[in-house]
Formats: sequence, structure tokens, C-alpha cells
Amino acid sequence: QVQLVESGGGLVQPGGSLRLSCAASGTISSIYRMAWYRQAPGKQRELVAINFAAGMIRYADFVKGRFTISRDNGKNTVYLQMNSLKPEDTAVYYCNAYADTPAARGRPSDYWGQGTQVTVSS
Repeated sequence: QVQLVESGGGLVQPGGSLRLSCAASGTISSIYRMAWYRQAPGKQRELVAINFAAGMIRYADFVKGRFTISRDNGKNTVYLQMNSLKPEDTAVYYCNAYADTPAARGRPSDYWGQGTQVTVSS
């Protein structure tokens, strides 16, 4: 099994910054991608940014130029630097990893963190 633990959420004023972290632990063979999703009240969960092991990165249009996803493969950790935050960025942010384990034997699965609340308000 793979466990994901997020940290770094909180309350910030519009225009401010936050940095989210997500550390993966457990018996991991490979992590093929790590990503951040978010879910606002009454809305569906949506992709924010994704970082593939091969180095490719993709962002949702609504965060381009403001958010940066990065990854420390040695620590199995992914970060989300969020700048120029807006009230509409308020949501629970979830970490996601698509990973393989020795028990899965080449059949990777999606794993999710418990979520961290980000509130942008004056």
C-alpha cells in the first residue's frame, strides 16, 4: 500500500502564496505520476497540475502562470507552489499518485491523500 500525506494548507489573503507538500510512503516500486486535484464545495474534483516521472508537466488553464508543481523523486514528495491566489482557488486540495508496489506486480493503482484545505479570503 501507498500512503500520501499532504501538508501546507491554510488561510491566506487574496494575492498571497502557499506551498503544499505531499509525501508518499509505503512499499513503493515506482511512482509514474503525481498530481494535485482540488474540490470546491458543490463542485466536482478537478485536476490542478500533474507531474509525470518522465518529466512532463501539465497545468489546468486556471492556474497557468500562478502555480508550479515540482517533485523530489528521492523523497517521493510532490509540491505545489501557489502564488497570486484568488478566492476561487478556495478548495480542498488532494494529492494523487499513480504507483506500483511489489504486491501489485506491475499493476499500478491510483492513491489519494486525505486532502488539505486552502481558503483564500480577506
